[in-house]
Amino acid sequence: MIQQLVNSEKFTNIQKAQAGLTRLFAEAEKSTSFYRVLKNDQSLGVLLPESLWKSLTEDLEALSSPSYRTKIARARKEKQLISSRQVKKDLGL
Repeated sequence: MIQQLVNSEKFTNIQKAQAGLTRLFAEAEKSTSFYRVLKNDQSLGVLLPESLWKSLTEDLEALSSPSYRTKIARARKEKQLISSRQVKKDLGL
């Protein structure tokens, strides 16, 4: 399932985070979301479940690769477009 990261954000205050850290991680993992931790309406940081953290670091590593970025830039310059229907057919979807 593809969804924007911002739609996955939930909020909690520091007291609830301290009292139920394990529960928050479990809820975040189950709902594929993350928690922004607040104190006096100021953001202190975020709690990410392990699966989301791994996904984000994998993406960041890929984006730090010069050859990967070069391939993306080259693909964006191509004039030939492939329809989503053709991509699905090629992938057997």
